[in-house]
Amino acid sequence: MPGRIRLLIVEDSPVALAILQRIFREASDIEVVGVARNGQEALAMFPMVNPTMICTDLHMPKMNGLELTQEVMARHPCPILVVSASVQEEDTQNVFRILEAGALDIFPKPRTGLASEYEKSKNELLAKIRVLSGVSVFTQRRQGAPPVRQPLIQRPPVASTPMDIRAPRVLAIGASTGGPQALLAIFQQLPKTFPVPILCVQHISEGFLQGLIDWLNSSCSLQVKIASPGENPQPGIVYFPPERHHLEISPRGQLALHQGAPVAGHCPSVTVMFKSVASYYRRSAVGVLLTGMGRDGSDGLQAMAQAGSLTIAQDEASCVVFGMPKEAIALGAAQQVLPLQAIAPFLMNQVFTAAQSSHL
Repeated sequence: MPGRIRLLIVEDSPVALAILQRIFREASDIEVVGVARNGQEALAMFPMVNPTMICTDLHMPKMNGLELTQEVMARHPCPILVVSASVQEEDTQNVFRILEAGALDIFPKPRTGLASEYEKSKNELLAKIRVLSGVSVFTQRRQGAPPVRQPLIQRPPVASTPMDIRAPRVLAIGASTGGPQALLAIFQQLPKTFPVPILCVQHISEGFLQGLIDWLNSSCSLQVKIASPGENPQPGIVYFPPERHHLEISPRGQLALHQGAPVAGHCPSVTVMFKSVASYYRRSAVGVLLTGMGRDGSDGLQAMAQAGSLTIAQDEASCVVFGMPKEAIALGAAQQVLPLQAIAPFLMNQVFTAAQSSHL
């Protein structure tokens, strides 16, 4: 039927495959056009079933999820969701390498593997499928292969806005869907000697936070860690809150963590962090809101702007999902709207370098 999501499931567990098929059969806007037990089978049937989206496991015989993602993004780029139970220490970085290779997001299989546990997360899974199926993805070259030429995207010039802020003392970043890839792109451009601490909230499924931190640590020069309560934030270090904890700044300027109620559906919440940063640092802060579903972070970025902080939102063309930044822009909370690759240079060249030189 026209308009239906054509889904290819790649899964070697018969039990998981049967449960996923039953979940997707109940959705009138999703059609399972093929099932494969490994990446080789999926690639072979791809031209025949012509999927608009792929759900794949990580560990499979003959060709695993990472290898499949690399091949799909080189030959037949389409949205890929990784549905995996691989949250063991030795596996988590592999999950994020799949995102680096072009997959859009990860979704955890229930640890028990029971159908009742899948049922609890069914609505969240279907929501991810519906959003990600509409995302435009582009060919990514395999390592050692010649680059694939892409059409240039014309972007409007960035307005030259006077920086009426004090020397920044903190950088706060919030992200959701597509965030791990966006954070990597920013952090890889920032030096180990970055002059202020970085506070970061990333919506991520439980069990994957340590893998995200390990992956970022292995891929950039900044130190990335889980925040500890009472810690004094240090320059050049990226702090993430532990799972199920909001991240705030105490009246003494220390990191504070608490297990509060979800805000905008999330704990940790970007808005909670942004509002706390706005309250403590006021004009001495920079806030960046990146790609993601929903509206978490938009009210917080507005609070930062009203407190005199510099606020930045990622632009639509470079977002995986233009949800959170769109909401913030609609509120007038973003003083700058920038492509992803322009955010780190903007921070280094126009904000932190200028602020440092003004005190020489």
